[in-house]
Amino acid sequence: MDIPAGRPGDARRLEQLIQRERQAKPRDRYRAVRLALRGFTAERMADQLGRSRRFVQRWAYRYRDAGLEALREQPRPGQPPQLPRAAAAALKDRLTAGPRETDGVCTLRGRDSQQILRQEFGGPYTRPGVYDRLPRLGYSYLQPRPRHRQNDPAAMEQGLHDAPLWSRRSGESSGRGGWKCGSRMKAAAASQAR
Repeated sequence: MDIPAGRPGDARRLEQLIQRERQAKPRDRYRAVRLALRGFTAERMADQLGRSRRFVQRWAYRYRDAGLEALREQPRPGQPPQLPRAAAAALKDRLTAGPRETDGVCTLRGRDSQQILRQEFGGPYTRPGVYDRLPRLGYSYLQPRPRHRQNDPAAMEQGLHDAPLWSRRSGESSGRGGWKCGSRMKAAAASQAR
């Protein structure tokens, strides 16, 4: 490939970038351009770098068209979030407020959070997606069993106090000898039974 040097000093700058770069892929980009500037063919460059022919051509041509700045790693935006940051804050406030009368539950579960996301925020979340989202909002989806709002702790304590004792400890010995399990078998019979 015969790629002309874009600007004076690019060859020296390429050498510096190759020496400083610690990651293999960006370093191979710079090395491909350096080999292209020296007049190597694409096949020979690919063999020397251990990369595909397409890889070395892509970066050599990118240098030819846009210069050294085009060889740098560009940010990859990725997929936009299903729930924007402002909506995530509003969802957190809604979950912190707890269930409403219209929710028909005493505590919010993953299924209920999914329904809130769908109805109030327009988020098409699956239940595993909800369980992935909750820890990122600062919530844990594993919680102890909730208390119903109609529970009366004083009445529950009174019920425990007034409950009759169903069993009483007797002071009598069972008379089973030295056996603690209450078995009437002899030691020899126990070993034969196994």
